Formats: sequence, structure tokens, C-alpha cells
Amino acid sequence: MSCPRFWDPDGSRYGIPTYPYRLAPDGLATRRQLRAQQLRPGGQNVAAQVLWRSRRPRPGIRVAYLYRLDLAKPVRPMTSAKWEALAKANAARRLCPACGLDRGYTIPTSLGVCVSCADAPALAA
Repeated sequence: MSCPRFWDPDGSRYGIPTYPYRLAPDGLATRRQLRAQQLRPGGQNVAAQVLWRSRRPRPGIRVAYLYRLDLAKPVRPMTSAKWEALAKANAARRLCPACGLDRGYTIPTSLGVCVSCADAPALAA
């Protein structure tokens, strides 16, 4: 029986401990998994990685870095200044550069302007 392609728990092949998809040991988590538990890596180095082959829109070898749960720190709370900055950034994304109106939705980056301004040339013709 051969070992799975990405099985390298001692890190001799890939430089850091590497596990196949869904076979990482307990006590390790990705950034997303940490965030779901209201934790952050807190400056620690990557403890291991998970590798898998993907056939999705970006085919190839995908990687997810793992961090130790025992060294993770709590997420810093949002301050009022951060909330205000986030509100300003979201407001700027709703402002159409062509007509200058707050459209109440995020302006599509594919159009660069609100839907009304993007449709205006087609309606005029």
C-alpha cells in the first residue's frame, strides 16, 4: 500500500508538515476556521499545510495553511473608528462616479458606473 500523495507529517518532502485534504490532525486550524471560533493566528508561524488537487476554476494544487489552536489569540474587537471607516468605504462603493448619486447598492466593477448610467447610451440610440 502506498502513502497518499500529500502525506508528509514530518515535513521532509514539503518543508513543513503536510497533510491531504480532510486528514489534518486535531489542534490545527485554517484562518477561516480560527475566525469561526473568534480567534486569530496572533503572529504565530504556519504550523502545517493541507494540499489537494483542484479541478475548479483555478485548476492545480491548492494549499491551506494551518495554525495551532493553543497559540491562537482572541480576535480584536472593532473600535468605533474602524466601524466608521468601514461605513465610509461601503458608502463610497455605492456612489456612482458618473451621476454622483448614492444608488443604494454596490456599483458593479464590471460596469464602473451605476446600471442606469450604463444603460443610458443604449436608451439614447
